Amino acid sequence: MPAPGKLTNFNKPAIYICLTVTANYKPFMLSTKQKKQIRKIVIASVAIVILITGCWLVYQRLTYRKAKFSRYPEFGIIIPESYSIHGIDVSKYQSMIAWEEVKAMKVKEVQLGFSFIKATEGIGNTDPHFKRNWKKTRDNGIIRGAYHFFIGSKDGRMQAENFIDKVELKPGDLPPVLDVEQLNGVTALQLKKEIKKWLEIVENHYQVKPIIYTNVDFYNRNLGNEFDAYPLWVAHYYQTEQPRIRRGWIFWQHSDEGRVNGIVSKVDFNVFNGDSTAFKQLLID
Repeated sequence: MPAPGKLTNFNKPAIYICLTVTANYKPFMLSTKQKKQIRKIVIASVAIVILITGCWLVYQRLTYRKAKFSRYPEFGIIIPESYSIHGIDVSKYQSMIAWEEVKAMKVKEVQLGFSFIKATEGIGNTDPHFKRNWKKTRDNGIIRGAYHFFIGSKDGRMQAENFIDKVELKPGDLPPVLDVEQLNGVTALQLKKEIKKWLEIVENHYQVKPIIYTNVDFYNRNLGNEFDAYPLWVAHYYQTEQPRIRRGWIFWQHSDEGRVNGIVSKVDFNVFNGDSTAFKQLLID
């Protein structure tokens, strides 16, 4: 037991302890060797970042040059020439695109006037080429539209919010598109429930009715007449005149084997079911 009046660590005032600790504190100092090591690490890290950035810029430049000098005498497919308005749809799989070359290509009387561009997928994914494609199409006078690739097992509301967060539509753009072509392990009933969420939220936000994209078989098997009020962009390949579907449609994706100047890989081809007046009426005001 301590002598009366003698302070211990248990009965010393807190201020006394703090002052004692402060008085005895020696700031941590790096040695000259440690400072040199840290400096080397920082310099090496900066150099690596610069190198990676430089390699990426060179890769982008080389990819663009490759796209720019990709030239084809024809589109590589049979074009349904009875339609007057033709277009393509693209995503990351077309990589870097030289849009000025796309715009300039003309075979006979066929010239590409619009492009649908993949924007988002699921609840958190964005196509890595969306921003560039979205800007460059408009810069080169190509009518643009954005689409969302729907994941049936994910919440429709969250998917709609993902699309809205990434896509700003302006006058002259095509309406938003919902690309739905897979069940992703859910029933048709569950899929339709989530699709309706997406369509309602997106329509309320942009104040325009979205377009549904799918193929003939998937539409007939899983969507049915519940979505007949929505404009349809339908995929049905290797048909000579029109897709084989009973309901009306506005866009027809007739091939996935097309070739276009300015795009290295093959690309999907589409036509609009109408004349220039009807096409202009479809665009956002």
